[in-house]
Amino acid sequence: MQVSNPSKQAEIVDNNVLYRKLAEIFHEVFDDDEIVLGPQLTAHDVDGWDSLKHVRLILSIEKGFGVKFSASEVGQLNNVEDLANLISAKVS
Repeated sequence: MQVSNPSKQAEIVDNNVLYRKLAEIFHEVFDDDEIVLGPQLTAHDVDGWDSLKHVRLILSIEKGFGVKFSASEVGQLNNVEDLANLISAKVS
């Protein structure tokens, strides 16, 4: 992929790094290396994603990225893309 805008290039690289790190956390929390993380992935797509796993996932993501989420922020998440965007906003 050729991107002429340097800031867009950095955004793509950062997004790739973010998704790789998120995938590692998902694999660890759900003990499933077969999970394929994509922007449209939801809790309904992952076996075993219950309320307790959700709390563990959010805490692991907060620790892994050095961020904190409010309950209202977590409540507004619909898919992995929303989560990635929230993390990006907090680490920027």
